[in-house]
Amino acid sequence: MRQDLTRSLPLADELSVVSARVSGLLLSEETVATALGLVSSLLLETVPAAVGAGVSIVDPAGRRTAGATDPLVERADALQYELDEGPCLAAAAGRALVRADDLRADPRWQRWAAEAVDLGLLSTMSAPLLAGDRTLGALKVYGGAPGVFTPHDAHVLTLSAAQAALLVTHVTARERARRASDDLRQAVAARDVVSTAKGVLMARHGVGEETALAMLLSRSGGDAGTLRQAARAVVDSAVRRLR
Repeated sequence: MRQDLTRSLPLADELSVVSARVSGLLLSEETVATALGLVSSLLLETVPAAVGAGVSIVDPAGRRTAGATDPLVERADALQYELDEGPCLAAAAGRALVRADDLRADPRWQRWAAEAVDLGLLSTMSAPLLAGDRTLGALKVYGGAPGVFTPHDAHVLTLSAAQAALLVTHVTARERARRASDDLRQAVAARDVVSTAKGVLMARHGVGEETALAMLLSRSGGDAGTLRQAARAVVDSAVRRLR
């Protein structure tokens, strides 16, 4: 059973815990999914009436759930994506908090609501993840009974969504920079091995740089990946000759 510690703490103290953990994540090697899992878990502790929490990511790659606290959240979210309706999608599209106090009587997403009620979810709140003029998705909580969420809970969810948006922005930027760095290192390494191979052929056959490159291209068939392989084979053969 979760400890109900948050009701005795000021909101600022609650969020300071989240902020401290977020700051640590931004300096670590955590992935976006792991980081959002932490945000969802902290939200579940901060909103005692919630039975599940998670993040819906909406981007050009599609719709998906990250950081869900349990399979029930994943299933409820999957139904939103399948049916193309629901509070998370509405929050992301409208860039505003969406609240449903009783899904049995809410007319907005009747197909999804019926499925959610069958799962035992009777109330929900979703807050958008906003990064400037971009909407990254939505952070949500689900309740197992109607009318369980308070205005305080809505405030906490909104502020936690801002933290989640910060996480997505910073962690994805870091991962993008890491991938770019890896690509750059690979490109430099490929260029170096081709240059070395040209030098080997120039020395071995007494030809110029353009002729050496043409020799490599003829071995590779003109494919960039095969060119690196052909260059590596030339360099390796030169190393073996020196042994």
